[in-house]
Amino acid sequence: MTPPTPEDLARADIDRALEGCGWVIQNWRDLNLGASRGVAVREFPLRAGHGFADYVLYVDGHAVGVVEAKSRGTTLTGVEIQTAKYAVGLPDGVPAPLKPLPFLYESTGVETCFTNRLDAHPRSRRVFAFHRPETMAEWLKAEPLWLPLAKGGQPQLASQQPSSLRTRLTAMPSVIDKGLWPAQLTAVRNLEKSLSDNRARSLIQMATGSGKTYTAVASIYRLIKESDAKRVLFLVDRANLGRQALKEFQSYRTPDDGRLFTELYNVQLLKSNRVDPVARVCISTIQRLYSMLRGEDVLPDDADEASLGGLESIIKKPVDVAYNPRIPIETFDVIFVDECHRSIYTIWRQVLEYFDAFLVGLTATPSKQTFGFFNQNLVMEYGHEQAVADGVNVDFDIYRIRTQITEKGSRVEAGTFIDKRDRETRKQRWEKLDEELVYDGSDLDRDVVAVDQIRTVVKAFRDNFLPEIFPERTNVPKTLVFAKDDSHADDIVRILRDEFALGNDFAQKITYRTTGVSTDDLISSFRTSYWPRIAVTVDMIATGTDIRPVEVVWFLRQVKSRTLFEQMKGRGVRVINADDLKSVTPDANGKTRFLLVDCVGVCEQELADTRSLDRQPTVSLEKLLQTIATGNTHPDVVSTLASRLARLEKQLGREEREHIAWVAGGKSLKEITHLLVDALSPDAHRDRARAEHKLGAADEPTEAQIAKARTAVLREACAALAHNPPLRLLLVDLKRSHEQIVDTVSTDALTHAGISP
Repeated sequence: MTPPTPEDLARADIDRALEGCGWVIQNWRDLNLGASRGVAVREFPLRAGHGFADYVLYVDGHAVGVVEAKSRGTTLTGVEIQTAKYAVGLPDGVPAPLKPLPFLYESTGVETCFTNRLDAHPRSRRVFAFHRPETMAEWLKAEPLWLPLAKGGQPQLASQQPSSLRTRLTAMPSVIDKGLWPAQLTAVRNLEKSLSDNRARSLIQMATGSGKTYTAVASIYRLIKESDAKRVLFLVDRANLGRQALKEFQSYRTPDDGRLFTELYNVQLLKSNRVDPVARVCISTIQRLYSMLRGEDVLPDDADEASLGGLESIIKKPVDVAYNPRIPIETFDVIFVDECHRSIYTIWRQVLEYFDAFLVGLTATPSKQTFGFFNQNLVMEYGHEQAVADGVNVDFDIYRIRTQITEKGSRVEAGTFIDKRDRETRKQRWEKLDEELVYDGSDLDRDVVAVDQIRTVVKAFRDNFLPEIFPERTNVPKTLVFAKDDSHADDIVRILRDEFALGNDFAQKITYRTTGVSTDDLISSFRTSYWPRIAVTVDMIATGTDIRPVEVVWFLRQVKSRTLFEQMKGRGVRVINADDLKSVTPDANGKTRFLLVDCVGVCEQELADTRSLDRQPTVSLEKLLQTIATGNTHPDVVSTLASRLARLEKQLGREEREHIAWVAGGKSLKEITHLLVDALSPDAHRDRARAEHKLGAADEPTEAQIAKARTAVLREACAALAHNPPLRLLLVDLKRSHEQIVDTVSTDALTHAGISP
C-alpha cells in the first residue's frame, strides 16, 4: 500500500475541517448540489488554462469560493496568486452570484488563510477554521451602502450589492460627540479609523476612571447601528466586572434619539453556556467562553467569580481549543477585551484567536506583552496625568507608616509559648519553642502573624493619619485595604473593629471566601451605603471595580508587578460629585484627591508611574506660583503646580471659574492645567527638538537638543501664570477662601468665665 503523501495528509485534515464547519465533501464525478446547503467539490475542472481547483465551494447551488490545499509547512502568502487565478477561472454557465468568486482560502490543514473579496481592500487573514455555508449566504445578500453624509447634503447611495463589515467600516458617518468626554471622543474616532484600515487588533489605553467601558459601549453602538456588526462580544475575566459592564449598557442613552441601548438591541450577560441568537451584544467571562468552546453544557457557579490573575504560574502553556460547530468562528464580529493587560491573552489567547473577529483591548496599564499582542497598534493613549488635568481623575498623596517589625522583623526566644495556626482551618494550638524564632519583614502575615504589628499600624492610622489628613472629619473616609491573603484579611478586619471600638458593619472583608451574601451586594454597600467604612480585600477589588467614594487606598501587602500596582492604586482615582460623596460620607466637602497609605514600602520599589503629580507636597500654592514667576520651570515644580490647580478646580463654583477665565484672558483653569501637564510629556520635548533642528521622524535628537526644547516647552506652558500677576493673586485668594486652618498644636487656658459687666 502506497503511504499517503504530505498533500494527501493535508487534504484529509481539510476535509475534516470543512465537514466540521457544515460542508458536505463531494468528488467532481459524484456531484450532487442538492445534498446540502453547502457543498465542497474536490478537483473541480476550471476553464482552459486555469487547471483544477482543489475545492470549489457551493452555497444554495451557486459557486461562491475556492480552497487551495497545500502540504503542511507551506507558507501561504505565496499561494494567494494561485487562488486568485482559480477565482476567475470558473467555466461559463456555472451559476455564481459574483465573479470572480468572492471567498478564497489557502490551507494546509494546520494553517488556513482567508481573503474576502467583498472587503473594500481585500487582505488575507489567518482564520481558525472555515466559515459556515449559511454565513456566506448571509454575506452575499445585497445591501445598500451609503456614503458618509456631507455637511448640509443628502445621503448618497454608493451601491446596492453585497458588502462586508470591513467595507461598511470605511463608510461610517461622523461621530456625534454628545455625551462623550474629549478623550472618549478621540478614542472612538481613532478606533474607527483603525477598524476602517482593517487593522485586526487595536489597543485603547485610558486611565482608570476615565470611562473605558462607557467609551466601549459608545463605540459598540456605532458598530451595530452604522456598520451593521451582527454581534459583539464584551469579554471580562471576572463575573462582577461583567455585571458592571451590563449596567453600562443598560444606562447608555444613544446620542441621536436618546433611547436606551437595551431598548434598541438585546444584550446578553452569559449565565449559561448558550449564545442567544438574537443578542447583538454578549458579555462573558473568558472562563465561560472557554467552557463553551470545549462543548460543556454548564459552568460551575463559582468559576465565573474568581479572577484569572496569576493563573499563568499554574497553567504553564496556553489552553487548547478545538472547533465547536455550535459556536462557529464567525459568531462575533468584534471582541472588546476588558482589562486586557492581564493573562487572558497569554494562557488564554487561543480562545480569542479562535474567532474571526476584530480584537479591541481596553486597559489603563498595558505591559510589553499587551503591546505585542495588539501588534503595537495603540490607537489611544490617555494617562493619569492628562486625566487629572481634565478633571477625570483625582491626584493622590502618599502617607507612609513604618514599624520596627515591618522593617526588621523580630525574634522570639526559645522556651516561649506561642500560638500556631493552621493556614486553612485557622485552628490554633499552643506550642513551646524548642529554638529561637527569627523572622524578617517579608515573612509577615504568611509564615508569621505578628498581631501587634497589624495593631500598631492600625493605631497609627487611627491616631496619626486620620487627624492629620482629615482633621475636620468625624467619619472615617471610605477606605480600601489590600491584604496578603484571606487569613491576613481576617486578622486585619478583627483588629480594625477592635481598635476603633465599632461593630461588624464598620469593617468588612470582601474576598472570594466571603459567604452568606453575594460579593456584589457587599461591593454595592461599600459603594452606596454608609457602612462599611473600611473594606479589606486581597485582589477581588484590585482591578476594574468602580467604587468612587474611596478616599483612602491602604497597602498592607507588597506588590511586585507595576501593572497590578497601578490597577490597585487606580481604585482611588475616580471622581465623584460632592452630593454623592456626602450621601455616604456626610462630613466630606468633596473629593479633590485620594490618599495612598503605604505600610510596606510598596512605593519605594522601582515601579513606573508610582509618583504623584504633586512632587513637592510641602510647598504652598503661593510659593509654587511665585517660583514659576521667577522663571523656574523645573519639571517637579510644574508637575506639582498642575496637581494643585487640578485640585483647586474641583473646589470652585461656576462664578469663580468664570472669574479666573476673565482674568486669564479667556483660558479656563482646566485649560491652563492641561497646558502644564502636556508640557511635561517627553514626546512633546522630542517633537519640539525635531522641529527646531529640522530632523526627520526617524531621527533622534541629542540629549542637549531635547533639554533645550524641554525648557522652551515648559516656559511657554507656564507663561499664562508667569506673566499674569493678577491671576496668580486670584488663585491664591481662592485657595485660601476654600481652606480653614485647624490648630491641633496650641493649648488654651481659661481666662474668664462669668457675666460681663
